[in-house]
Amino acid sequence: MTLAYTGLPWGELAASRVEDVDFERRRLVVNQAVTEVGPNLIYGTPKNHSRRSVPFPEFIETALVDRTANRLHGDFVFTAPKGGALRNRNWRRRNFERAVVELTTAHPELVVFSPHDRRHTAASLAIPAGANVNAVQRMLGHKTAAMTLDVYSDLFDDDFDAVGVALNEAGASAIVGKMWANDPNVDSDTSARRSRSA
Repeated sequence: MTLAYTGLPWGELAASRVEDVDFERRRLVVNQAVTEVGPNLIYGTPKNHSRRSVPFPEFIETALVDRTANRLHGDFVFTAPKGGALRNRNWRRRNFERAVVELTTAHPELVVFSPHDRRHTAASLAIPAGANVNAVQRMLGHKTAAMTLDVYSDLFDDDFDAVGVALNEAGASAIVGKMWANDPNVDSDTSARRSRSA
């Protein structure tokens, strides 16, 4: 759920520490990421080498409180069954792939997906909820807003329809004309000039 609603890459999620969870602001602070190289776990800077803060929804908060209770600040938020570092390969085999089989069996219309696809889920949930391109860029850790638009431009297409509706409601000529006509600070000559310039 955290992957799907925050858009964190796996390596950032697996490297999250208790001290990175800001319950007051409901944010996950991304300070580092982990990469698996054979049997070794390599910790380093996060995506695009930039520290960032990612919001999480309120309904995830209870689960995060449970996961961080009675743990030290430097402990991992998400751990292996015996408490060690979470490894992508093991987690996928033990948990994720089984869940996907269960879901696609119950719902054959679903397309098989990977943990990385949860980033796309996060974007597709955030954009219709009103997040603009800059907010999505920061959430996903993209280097530029242009990169976000390159990947998710189709999701922003619906925004153009909403813009058209909003402009129609806010800026229809009849409404604008009435505002000018009823404005006591605008004389008739100014109103006429505005009408001609429009």
